[in-house]
Amino acid sequence: MADLTVDLGKLTLKNPVMTASGTFGYGFEYKDYFDLRRLGAVVVKGIAMKPSHGNPTPRVAETHGGMLNAIGLQGPGVEKFLHGDEYMPFLRKSGAVVIVNIWGKSIEEYRDVAARLEAEKEDISALEINISCPNIKEGGVAFGTDLNLAHQVVAKVREVTSLPLITKLSPNVTKIADFARAVADAGSDMVSLINTITGMAININTRRPKIANLTGGLSGPAVKPVAVRMVYEVSKAVKIPVIGMGGIMDGDDAVEFMLAGASAVAVGTAIFADPYAPLKVIDGINAYLERQGCKSVKEIIGGMIR
Repeated sequence: MADLTVDLGKLTLKNPVMTASGTFGYGFEYKDYFDLRRLGAVVVKGIAMKPSHGNPTPRVAETHGGMLNAIGLQGPGVEKFLHGDEYMPFLRKSGAVVIVNIWGKSIEEYRDVAARLEAEKEDISALEINISCPNIKEGGVAFGTDLNLAHQVVAKVREVTSLPLITKLSPNVTKIADFARAVADAGSDMVSLINTITGMAININTRRPKIANLTGGLSGPAVKPVAVRMVYEVSKAVKIPVIGMGGIMDGDDAVEFMLAGASAVAVGTAIFADPYAPLKVIDGINAYLERQGCKSVKEIIGGMIR
């Protein structure tokens, strides 16, 4: 069996497969399916300073080759996450590698939640900064679609934590490589991409939008070609590790991202169809490496032949 260990700068994982934030809850929900230690990492659902109830329903709609969601970053808030039995206390006992996704509606909120997690960072391996959130002080523009705001958020979070930082990039921009460079310059240790692509669906019988929020984030196999292209562009633009995601359903999909330049991958929408999907992706990567005669997964990172 090949060596699946990957080095992500300050973070080393036993294998390159993690869960995408928002698709695996907080790990507790899947405890009866498999040992979470089998994963490279568990990336938890987004954590803000205060509890969030999310958007009105309906919040999910199936599409061809994917799904739309507008959950609205529903979550328990940082205090309940740190001390509620089904959150960080459970994750500590599970032995899983834990990455905490964080968000806010202002730069100050990002900084504050990062500082709070820094104060109780035992068994937290990294923070993932979700910059696809609307900045309420700037009229709702997403942090991830403004180069200056993206840089500022990461820089402020960097000031208050020593944990490795992953910045999750929005695909809803013209030149994603520019954003990767901006957050790398601000102190991000890694980038992850892509987040969902803004989409919309209408029920032609009721003539109403299928999502109460009107628009939602498109994920699943339909976005994979876009995601692979963006991962390739970003991997050529920055020297920090890239975590690829967007429509990964099996090991071959994961390998495609790694050939494009990703050092690790995250499985998301596939989990809704099959809770064992991340494990099957690990097995699929192993099978590919065996077929190719590779001794280490590192041999295929950025290995696309032009």
